[in-house]
Amino acid sequence: MGFRYFENRECEFYPCHKTDSINCLFCFCPLYNMEDCGGNFEIIKSADGKDIKDCSHCLVPHQKDGYDYIIKKLKDEE
Repeated sequence: MGFRYFENRECEFYPCHKTDSINCLFCFCPLYNMEDCGGNFEIIKSADGKDIKDCSHCLVPHQKDGYDYIIKKLKDEE
C-alpha cells in the first residue's frame, strides 16, 4: 500500500473508530467541508446552537481504499 495507508497505533486516540484496521493517513478527512462527501455523517447542533457535521460513524477515509476514494472526490470537485 505504501503512501496510501498507514496505521498509527502509538496515537493517543487510537483506535478512534471501531474497526479491525484503520488508515490514519487522513486523520482529519479532507472531504469534511463537502456536502456530498459520500460518508456516513449526520448534522448535529454544537454547544452554541450551530449545525455541524458529525463524522464519528464514518470510516470512508480510514478504509484501505479510502485514499483512492478521497483523491477521486477531490479531483471531481475541481
